[in-house]
Amino acid sequence: MAILSVLKTFGDRLSGGLMSFPKPGITLALDFVNLGAKTLKLFEKLDSIVKTANGRIYLAKDARMPEDVFQQGYPNVDTFLRFKDSNISSLLARRLGIE
Repeated sequence: MAILSVLKTFGDRLSGGLMSFPKPGITLALDFVNLGAKTLKLFEKLDSIVKTANGRIYLAKDARMPEDVFQQGYPNVDTFLRFKDSNISSLLARRLGIE
């Protein structure tokens, strides 16, 4: 059961950032009670829905997005990586394969 739900509509104006979250369409944010493996299984199903819809998960609010969902949702990652300082690292970058 989601304990918080937020639905927003984004217009057609694209953001200028290489890794920006907004794109035309609808965004749905859900907060869940962590029930361990049961919740992780739900997230895997939601990942599949996001990929099928050509959507993306908000990087700044993510704690577990798999690399394949990231790669599909952020097509400008290769351009972004050309500007990334290789001396800076994070758990997020390692998890998403962009270190």
